[in-house]
Amino acid sequence: MHILRHVGPVSACTCWYPVVGKTMADRNLQSDPASRDHKSPMSASSVATMLAGDGSSSGAGGGPLLFEISTEVCNQVGGIYQVIRSKAPLMVQRWGDGYCLVGPWEGAKAQVEFEELPASGWLAHALEELRSAGLHVHHGRWMVPGRPRVLLIEHWQGWERLNEAKFRLWTDHGIDTPGDDGLVNFVVSFADAVRRLFEVLCRHRDNAGAGGSGPIVAHFHEWLAGPAIPMIRKQGLPVATVFTTHATILGRYIAGGMDDFYDRLPWLDHDFEARKYNVTTQHRIERASAHGAHVFTTVSSVTAEECNYLLGRPVDVVTPNGLTINLYNAGHEQQRLHGVYKEQIHRFTMGHFFPSYQFDLDNTVYIFTSGRFEPRNKGFDLCLEAMARLNAELKNQRINKNVVFFIITKRATHSINPLSFEKRGILNDLDEVCEKISEGVAERLFKRAAGGGPLKLDDLVEEYWMLRYRRAQSAFKHHGLPMVVTHLLQDEDKDPVLSYIRNLQLFNRAEDPVKVVYHPDFITPTNRLWSMDYDQFVRGTHLGLFPSMYEPWGYTPLECAAMGIPSVTSDTAGFGRYVQESYADPDRGGMWVLKRRGRSYHDAAADLCKMLVDFCRMDRRDRIALRNEVDKRSWDFDWTRLGRAYHTTHELAIARIRAEQTLSVQGGKASGLASLGAVTADDLSKMSAGQSAAIAKVSEDVKLPSGKGARA
Repeated sequence: MHILRHVGPVSACTCWYPVVGKTMADRNLQSDPASRDHKSPMSASSVATMLAGDGSSSGAGGGPLLFEISTEVCNQVGGIYQVIRSKAPLMVQRWGDGYCLVGPWEGAKAQVEFEELPASGWLAHALEELRSAGLHVHHGRWMVPGRPRVLLIEHWQGWERLNEAKFRLWTDHGIDTPGDDGLVNFVVSFADAVRRLFEVLCRHRDNAGAGGSGPIVAHFHEWLAGPAIPMIRKQGLPVATVFTTHATILGRYIAGGMDDFYDRLPWLDHDFEARKYNVTTQHRIERASAHGAHVFTTVSSVTAEECNYLLGRPVDVVTPNGLTINLYNAGHEQQRLHGVYKEQIHRFTMGHFFPSYQFDLDNTVYIFTSGRFEPRNKGFDLCLEAMARLNAELKNQRINKNVVFFIITKRATHSINPLSFEKRGILNDLDEVCEKISEGVAERLFKRAAGGGPLKLDDLVEEYWMLRYRRAQSAFKHHGLPMVVTHLLQDEDKDPVLSYIRNLQLFNRAEDPVKVVYHPDFITPTNRLWSMDYDQFVRGTHLGLFPSMYEPWGYTPLECAAMGIPSVTSDTAGFGRYVQESYADPDRGGMWVLKRRGRSYHDAAADLCKMLVDFCRMDRRDRIALRNEVDKRSWDFDWTRLGRAYHTTHELAIARIRAEQTLSVQGGKASGLASLGAVTADDLSKMSAGQSAAIAKVSEDVKLPSGKGARA
């Protein structure tokens, strides 16, 4: 029998969970994706039957229903958008129209990505009741692969409704919400609307006679959607809840100012740190969401450590982020496309550097880093330190290579630097002049050759074009060093990346083999310096650098892998930890994992520099072979493989709510044992096999103190 441990006073809620034998540090959550007691009670065929329902109804009526709730449904803000968008085809394949995404209505973005369609059956009646009550819920399809069903809620119902929801959060769960925080107001308003949605859905589904065909599973992503979980549990709605944190709010703040965050994690006081960083409300919401859910998950074993110590509950399942690889993988075209897009990067390089001096583009390696502007967390500082060291090593070891290092992020800018525009325009003019000269020379040379004349070209160029050629060349020249940053920043004096560059003296001097381009904007086809997609830019580079100090998962190295580009990640990033645990020798597959945990900043910089020197020693044939290896391994990160953890999660949630509904103990004993972890998934497996006596024994043995455990 599992022993219950009280996690201590949690301001948001009080909860219990079982001790699972080993500490978080001893658990390998990648090779053991679910909690150690989980053995799926359902075979693949029984799961398919269960999800299909009993055949008595179709669409949203029969079988269990899965709702995924996020503030990034049809609303690109961060990485969660990529998760739910790319995973949608897998979920639709498994659940059909029993799968539905729920998000807030953002009119401008919905017009682009959302196709509104009328609902039918009991769902239409439910939405009509909500509309009559003043809550407008749009029903339709998300126009992405898989075309999942979507509900978008116009959740703002006025200050009176918001204050009532805040009052309930305080009285029921001890969560204090400031009145002047716009984001918190948004979160509470959306959560209350989601609670109302599920209240009406459950009632109409039962009235339609479909409630007995399977439970409703509600899977919430991040603290922004999480407050609906304690609300739903308090109301006692028959909904199996799942909470996934993609990064703890507190961990992100602490890691930004603490080099040895993971080493000190077990001794941190979460309440003190939340007050220190002024995120008490957000932290309590996240903690309440984690404790209230039937199943708690996160995206990596790195973040699982944070959850254990900062949120006070070990995760049940690790759900790694994947991609639909066939949307990125170009098969036999990978190498050709690399060459095509590398030529476009060559063109940018010529416009940026060649007005000041020239170097051999065929002997140039393109390396980049990108991500949210968190220079320390994302490792921008370490990348630049390693580049300064690489610059010295290439000179000392006489390695004949040029390196152009791009930093791609988003910052507040006034505009693109006018000098960048000017030189790019002149480069385009020079290109046009050369094309006209080539056309004219080709025609005249052909006639001369046909007439038996000699191979002589100078006299074939018209004087007009010769003059245009010389004028364009003269205008293209710039008497100064190439710019380090492509845009005019609004806070140039305070920008930390520019400070790193100045301190390291990476000024793009002609004698320095390492050049730096700081590009504080996204690369898009409408960006006049590039005129290409970000994905195309990645394909044209040689190496991605992502040595993050704090990164719960990290899509950027995964996107590199999907396009056959080698990358460097770190052992403090979720993706890096997953690679370490999945491959005996990740370096051979072009996925280097830099050791940052337990290493000083300068030691890690030295290690990264050595990796870069070794990469620069590779010739073209070696780089092609390495890209082929990356391409082979990329399929290991497809949703068809990594999505199994989500299937485990949803099976476990269904099993736990069924046990919760089955086990009802009288005389002061808790009735919600399964949801609180007192009944394990292994017990549920036995119950599914008909061993009800074992469950009865557990229910008799496990007692919770009166009034404890059900508050969340």
